[in-house]
Amino acid sequence: MNFEILVSFVLATFALACSPGPDNIFVLTQSLVNGRKFGLATVYGLIAGCILHTTLLAFGVSAILKASDRLFFAIQVFGAMYLFFLAYKVLKSDASILLSKDNVTKKTTGQLFQQGLMMNVLNPKVSIFFLAFFPGFLFSNHLDTIVQFYILGGLFMLVSFVVFAIIAILAGSISEKIQQHNNIGDYLKWTQITVFVAIGIFILYTPLSSIIVSLR
Repeated sequence: MNFEILVSFVLATFALACSPGPDNIFVLTQSLVNGRKFGLATVYGLIAGCILHTTLLAFGVSAILKASDRLFFAIQVFGAMYLFFLAYKVLKSDASILLSKDNVTKKTTGQLFQQGLMMNVLNPKVSIFFLAFFPGFLFSNHLDTIVQFYILGGLFMLVSFVVFAIIAILAGSISEKIQQHNNIGDYLKWTQITVFVAIGIFILYTPLSSIIVSLR
């Protein structure tokens, strides 16, 4: 078992969770408008949705790995190219972070949990991202790939939950910092680009033999 790969996965997940995106901005806005409890309800929904994507990935990619090493290598290449594409999209995007509390409808914690869940479950981009991100971090030649994917999914959910929960709890302070420092968006933007590119390079240069498990 390669713990260095797991540590790299956790650090990459942490950096991505901290980068401004629709999920954490949504959590931040709901916390500002409705309060911490409502922001946390949104977080619970978003994280719960990751269970479905992890399950689809675990059984789908494991089946591909059993069928063909070449297909799995193709997934690696696709993953790296997709991450480079995401880095390019971030590069071309506006670095400003807009926090608008206008027209934000107040909802119950149950409604926000459901909305967070649906935002995640019904978003095909999450499945594509998981497919691009997770396979390059398989960390054992002996542990079953399904188990490994669930471990990675659990770590992803844990790290994301901690970051999103902090955002919900410290929403007021985070909002003030963003408004006080106009260039913070640029720093976060380039952090996100760096992380995407670094993960893509890591996936491309990870030897296939080091992440193939004995399934046959």
